[in-house]
Amino acid sequence: MNKVIVIVGATASGKTGLAVRLAKRWNGEVISADSRAIYRGMDIGTAKPSAEEHGGVRHFGLDLVAPDERFTAADFQEYAKKKIEEIRARDKQPFVVGGTGLYVDALVYDYQFNNVVKNTCSDREVMNTDFIMVGIKWERDELRARIEQRANTIFEQPITEETKRLVGKYGWGSQAMKSNIYPIVWRMMQGEITEEEARRLFVLDDWHLAKRQLTWFKRNPHIHWFSLSEIEHFVNNLFEKL
Repeated sequence: MNKVIVIVGATASGKTGLAVRLAKRWNGEVISADSRAIYRGMDIGTAKPSAEEHGGVRHFGLDLVAPDERFTAADFQEYAKKKIEEIRARDKQPFVVGGTGLYVDALVYDYQFNNVVKNTCSDREVMNTDFIMVGIKWERDELRARIEQRANTIFEQPITEETKRLVGKYGWGSQAMKSNIYPIVWRMMQGEITEEEARRLFVLDDWHLAKRQLTWFKRNPHIHWFSLSEIEHFVNNLFEKL
């Protein structure tokens, strides 16, 4: 297929697992469009997919910069365009997967940037025909349960050690440190809140993130929305017809 498949959805919606299954079936490679997964060393706290979760599928867009380094939507656009070219040059199928709406829009609507500031009046008017966008939909209660389950998984891992290491190395000066789970875990480590309270606050924070993501994506008229199993069927049909 000469189209790039873009898979979007809220946090914890199952995007990575879906992308891996499709990439395995259709000789694909994955580009992450996740503004949290770009940071090196932020692995547990950002629920970054592990090597095992990659399932042998090559992934890009992870561990690109340190938490105190700047990385913009313009940087992502340039990076993703280059990786798409490289993937195609290897006769592989590109999949772009993530929940950062501005990253996705910058790529599929070919935003023009001037000094890292978007300079365009064509927001979502004309989509680059290289792309097909699909979105994962869940019922509200189901998505909330998935977020809670992921929170449990994160707190079962050495998240306190990761937080301590990151704070020692980078402090709290960067937005990356302030906008992830780490301030919540740090409060727990200082005895300000219990682990149960930390989990609850993290679930609430991720739930608010999910709602913001869905608000952003649902305003997009070019996304085809399906359940997780329906998306797999839809994309497989696209490939089988070509």
